[in-house]
Amino acid sequence: MSDSRSPEPSAAEKPRKGFFRRLRERLNQGESWLTYDLAHLLPGGKPDEAFIEEMETRLLTGDVGVDATEEIIGSLERKLWRDELKDTRAVVATIRESLLEILAPCEQPLVVPEAPRPWVILVVGVNGAGKTTTIGKIARRLGGQGHSVLIAAGDTFRAAAVEQLQVWGQRNDVPVIAQQAGADPAAVVFDAVQSAQARQIDVVIADTAGRLHTQENLMEELAKVKRVIGKLDPRAPHEILLVLDGSTGQNALIQARRFNEAVGVTGVAITKLDGSAKGGSLVAVAKELRVPIRFIGIGESVEDLDVFEAGPFLDALMEGTGAGTG
Repeated sequence: MSDSRSPEPSAAEKPRKGFFRRLRERLNQGESWLTYDLAHLLPGGKPDEAFIEEMETRLLTGDVGVDATEEIIGSLERKLWRDELKDTRAVVATIRESLLEILAPCEQPLVVPEAPRPWVILVVGVNGAGKTTTIGKIARRLGGQGHSVLIAAGDTFRAAAVEQLQVWGQRNDVPVIAQQAGADPAAVVFDAVQSAQARQIDVVIADTAGRLHTQENLMEELAKVKRVIGKLDPRAPHEILLVLDGSTGQNALIQARRFNEAVGVTGVAITKLDGSAKGGSLVAVAKELRVPIRFIGIGESVEDLDVFEAGPFLDALMEGTGAGTG
């Protein structure tokens, strides 16, 4: 393909506003589900307890999670008692401020340091979360930043996953280490890291099977992959990236807990923030795990995966598609 090796634009060059505008359009097909029709809820002009209850319901049904919702509602109630909520603008500003306190610490892009080499990213998540596609997009992004990349096709139980990664590799001149179906995933990843060491590759991105968080034996196998990588470099894997489907609501939070307990998540990528997703699960995960949110995704193309930025994300979440210039 003619554009297969063209580097991806740097973060400074990319059309940032375009991505978050598209995110807003997909989260809010019309008005924001969170801030819609607040004036109608305040016929007297000022919030009251009934209004606070309505906002609590919106947050919970938007998958923001119990802990984050309690924090946001607590802030609203304190300002209500102090008579600081004069109008809808004060309400929206308070909610945004509370959400920003939760999300801003998680605004940490994935940056590959100069050492060690190879820098190993272990990618985990359940089937259907978009893990394999995310790996391909990250490989292209890192290649565009000047890093040499190698992919380990560690999901040996799903032939389609291996084939999909091989296609990404061919398009972007990224080698893919794979073995026959049913091979030991730990052996595949071990071979890939060894190969990267020999070839002086900068980054290894290792896929894993889409492990159901309810299956203990699969979680144990994932822990084995992590241990085996550590035999080649005690510090590796240097990043354990959990890919979550943003449209699964509270299931995303349950998965995040389980994977974190099993292997210790160091970063999160949240995909599919379009369609039925409201974006609230991202807040719930940020509140619970307090780990960096590396990427968010809104579609299948390379341009539909971007680094997470708390401010633009909140603008997309809280503004209707006709509001602002985003």
